[in-house]
Amino acid sequence: MIKTQEVRPFQKPGHVLNLEGNVMPIPKGWELLPPGNALLTRRVKAAGPHWVMKRWRKNRFESMGVWADAGTIERLQQQVAAEKADPGYEKRLESGRKRREKEQIAYEAEFEAQVLAYLSFHPRYDSIARKAAKAITRHAIPVGSGTVARTQRIPLEERTAAATIAWMRHQTTDYDIASVGFSGEERRDLRRRLANDSRHLLMHYQRGDTIDLASCPLAQALSYSE
Repeated sequence: MIKTQEVRPFQKPGHVLNLEGNVMPIPKGWELLPPGNALLTRRVKAAGPHWVMKRWRKNRFESMGVWADAGTIERLQQQVAAEKADPGYEKRLESGRKRREKEQIAYEAEFEAQVLAYLSFHPRYDSIARKAAKAITRHAIPVGSGTVARTQRIPLEERTAAATIAWMRHQTTDYDIASVGFSGEERRDLRRRLANDSRHLLMHYQRGDTIDLASCPLAQALSYSE
């Protein structure tokens, strides 16, 4: 049985990599639905097994589309086209867009406040904490980013903690370079070690220790993000 999962591109035609680093052939009869049509993408994902393909680009994962059954994609394309031809479609679309924008703004403020609470820096580092909270939120919450911040399956406190450590891993360590060629288990071990390193670094800010900001990877990362 084909399982829904996230995959990465691979240089061999007709193949992709799973998150464990294994090469997998693309199922017969599947095609890649490119990004750009959110409604169609949601329908295809809900219709059955699919593979979400992403690549690492410019310090974040970028969607390359969804692999799914070609017949299903064609059927849903026709369905979505018929719906969009309805005269009332644009009005409903605009109403939904405004509602989602309000929800996004509210979630951004809530998420940033929770990140700030998780950081819990000593008052002497309040300005750095606020910069970090904004940078982490900016990276984590965009719609379609696929980050842990977009899931509703875990509490907000856990989402912000995970998003903070993930941002630290990518911005304050050499994880993206060091993990190249690693197996899935090796990458998981490396992430665990770097997560502990990140928590240790945050602890210095939380205690108010004297920190050489010129050499601190967190301070440097924030200066680059400004």
